[in-house]
Amino acid sequence: MHKTRNIGWLAWLGVLFALLAMGFFPALAQQTTLTVLTHNSFSLDKNLIARFERESGIKLRFLKGGDAGEMLNKAILSKGAPIADVIYGFDNTLLSRALQADILQPYRSPELSNLRPELLLDQTFRATPVDFGYVALNYDRDYFKDRPLPQRFADLASPEFAGLLVVQNPATSSPGLAFLLATVAAFGEEGYLDFWEGLRKNGVRVVSGWSEAYYTHFTRAGGDRPLVVSYSTSPAAELYYSEAKPKPSEPPTANLFLPRSSFFQVEYVGILKGTRNLRAAQRFVDWLLSKPVQENIPTQMWVYPARREARLPEVFRFAQVPPEPARLTPQQITNNRERWIREWTQVVVQGQAAEAVRARR
Repeated sequence: MHKTRNIGWLAWLGVLFALLAMGFFPALAQQTTLTVLTHNSFSLDKNLIARFERESGIKLRFLKGGDAGEMLNKAILSKGAPIADVIYGFDNTLLSRALQADILQPYRSPELSNLRPELLLDQTFRATPVDFGYVALNYDRDYFKDRPLPQRFADLASPEFAGLLVVQNPATSSPGLAFLLATVAAFGEEGYLDFWEGLRKNGVRVVSGWSEAYYTHFTRAGGDRPLVVSYSTSPAAELYYSEAKPKPSEPPTANLFLPRSSFFQVEYVGILKGTRNLRAAQRFVDWLLSKPVQENIPTQMWVYPARREARLPEVFRFAQVPPEPARLTPQQITNNRERWIREWTQVVVQGQAAEAVRARR
């Protein structure tokens, strides 16, 4: 009698475990934790994240790794023993580096057909586009209310604009690298270093990342630089988050679209090799490309959604598209990126250090 009862309980336990394995009783099942390595600007609505976790049984852990360049460095350095399952936020200026480092594994999401085809730059399907935007010069409208603005890209190196610009280091910052690439596209191999030497002599300030440039040195944040390398969507964000009463009808900042001074940027997500949570990682990628998330991205990270039919918020009428953005092919970037950064470092960073030494003598 007791033996028969034990066999019955064992049978029921077997059925229970089978149901758990098939996804039934998600509240009772052990939850998968998926670690997502992101840049510091990553943001999505908490309710969307909570809904994904509830419906998928996947707990999301976001690991912020600094600016996009710093984040990618961390992923590459941890190759073989990845610190995350998924990486989000490396862009087309860093795409070839991510692919050459061989840290990503292919995944063809069923959502790919819903994306803008011009963003699908990786035909190996290791990097999936999530959003795009434009790195651009922003200016403080109040500062320039009674002052002339630069009219040409080269004007930034003119004495009348000395000490007004803050940029990011292209070795550590994706917008910094994008701006460097814009100067290469605008002035050519024969002229871009002369332009940067002019900026250095004109007192350009170089910082490690976007947050420091925008929230420390830009005059809108209390700094002393009314010109900053940022994004074409930044004025819209300024208006959206404004706490002024009454709310202003236009942003306190604006884009300075000097010809070829802005750069087209695409951000990607990829599944890191070595993940033990492949199914969960694939589901996360699909979720990032879903319409609810894509329509949340604009007012969370201030970029354009990669999904074609995703609606834009009304405030994006202040997120202008540059008339003449600079572009370089992925192959051009692959072949020259490290050299351009090295040459830029010699002219700007080492040049500034040498000038500081001479000034102390």
